[in-house]
Amino acid sequence: MKKILLVHGPNLNLLGKRDKNHYGDLTLDKLVELVRSDALKYDIEIESFQSNHEGALVDFLQEKTKEAVGVIINPGALTHYSYALYDALVDTGLPCVEVHLSDVENREEWRKILVTAPACIAKISGKKELGYIEGLSLLIERLERLNNLDSNF
Repeated sequence: MKKILLVHGPNLNLLGKRDKNHYGDLTLDKLVELVRSDALKYDIEIESFQSNHEGALVDFLQEKTKEAVGVIINPGALTHYSYALYDALVDTGLPCVEVHLSDVENREEWRKILVTAPACIAKISGKKELGYIEGLSLLIERLERLNNLDSNF
């Protein structure tokens, strides 16, 4: 079974308690369960990791790259300034999709700066948990084109 890494940055461990207008109602566990359920339709395993620490996210990507065919990442606020995370995403050599639950470009001015997004094949924001499902679909389409997945599903 092929594996996709599902990476969550700072404060995403608090989903379900944060502003529901921006982040929705789901807890992180429920969000991961939703993505895993959808991925099973394609015979894909999801390995999920969350940290509030930039270095731990970089370490995870470096350690798990060889086991995976792609990455879905919500870097949280790290998207606005983490060149280390940008480099780690590029260095995976894998197609990556960046997802944000809230519509980051239509919030505070400083949220319009997205440092990590250019390392990804797509960025999805403002669709809450459905953005993750869309991100998974985009990633699967890209992997099929790269012949990293069987195209019979």
